Amino acid sequence: MDNHKPVPPCVDEATVQAQDRALAVVQRLLTGRGICAHRHHTISLGLFATPEVIRPDRPPLRSWMSRHPPELAVIGSQGRDATVTVEACSGCYLVAVRGGDTEAVRCEEPEKVLDLILAMRRMGRTP
Repeated sequence: MDNHKPVPPCVDEATVQAQDRALAVVQRLLTGRGICAHRHHTISLGLFATPEVIRPDRPPLRSWMSRHPPELAVIGSQGRDATVTVEACSGCYLVAVRGGDTEAVRCEEPEKVLDLILAMRRMGRTP
């Protein structure tokens, strides 16, 4: 993820796995057309020097980990051309094209994500 973008809310492991599988489908479609795409996962990790909460029945909490939704970065000659994510509630693909709007695509139609990216390249929105 780019450092200047806000970090999306944390999600549970099952949601991350489902979203990653959905993005893998789109990644295979893009790779089949010769388009470079990488899946990125953001994990926040932290360590505590001293325990904040003492629980007599368990050892002190010394670390934490939270997962954020994965994203698929579509790479062109000038860097990231588009970012594809999966909306947590609806499961729709969200396609954010560089210099354009975000388009929603139903989860049953991953080939439409490919069509959007190919159309963006044909229109010359990216080099």
